[in-house]
Amino acid sequence: MQHEFVNTIPDQLQEGVLYISTTYATAVHRCACGCGHEVVTPFSPTDWAMVFDGETVSLAPSIGNWSFPCQSHYWIERSHVAWAPKWSGRQIEEGRSRDRMRKTAWSDLIETKSAKTRVPGRWRRFFNRLGL
Repeated sequence: MQHEFVNTIPDQLQEGVLYISTTYATAVHRCACGCGHEVVTPFSPTDWAMVFDGETVSLAPSIGNWSFPCQSHYWIERSHVAWAPKWSGRQIEEGRSRDRMRKTAWSDLIETKSAKTRVPGRWRRFFNRLGL
């Protein structure tokens, strides 16, 4: 998978290109399975992290497209797609539950910290936009 650093995500996405906007702390690409769906991976402590090593890009954790008909599941590691095992309905629900708990815990931590010390404004605005 190629990567392209952009200020804003283009309207038309090319297959096999990971568009990365550090301005908006997100990456977008067409689903790696070829179904054509747009996959959005926001960067935050409770979503995805992006690593650029000067040549390749990696995203973590894995990308599970559970709401798409394909339900594809993969990693982007060093600019390559590494396929992960298909998840059952139960695994998907458990994963979603873990995600909700992680977001709640992070939100609680931010509230606790902001009561003691000021959370930088850009992070507060970012989490407010996410509804956290």
